[in-house]
Amino acid sequence: MLPQRILARRLPQVAARHAIATRAAFSQMPALRSTADIEDPHQNNNYPNPPRVKRQFRDPHGGWWDAQEKRNFGEPVHEDNEVLGVFSPEQYTHVSAGKGFLHLGAFVVAFLSLVGVVSIYHPDKPTVPKTYEDGLEKELGGPNALPARKAGEDKW
Repeated sequence: MLPQRILARRLPQVAARHAIATRAAFSQMPALRSTADIEDPHQNNNYPNPPRVKRQFRDPHGGWWDAQEKRNFGEPVHEDNEVLGVFSPEQYTHVSAGKGFLHLGAFVVAFLSLVGVVSIYHPDKPTVPKTYEDGLEKELGGPNALPARKAGEDKW
């Protein structure tokens, strides 16, 4: 009974509080301004930002001051240097996606054709079962023992 009274009295106040639309302090309105309004287009105090080129694609014999990182002394560093540097994962450019799928398809076709040829020419049993005269009745335990294959039998 008590919670119903509290809810009946507090519910209109809570609903009225949430019905008023307030503008958030983190609104994206400044991001919608045109680029002409921005004073610093680079937003890094006009630090020169070199072109985005991975160090992997630079000439390895270019006479660099830092041969490992392929940089010259005083050359500005790109803001994404950790992605473009030598120690980032290399970009795979050796084979295109279409040629890779062609290689994969050729492998699957070759493997399945090899499996098909082996299944056609491979015999079910590699050897002929050995037969014994009288089925080795005495050697396998006498007249009440389970019989082995006899000379004229074709099946087990």
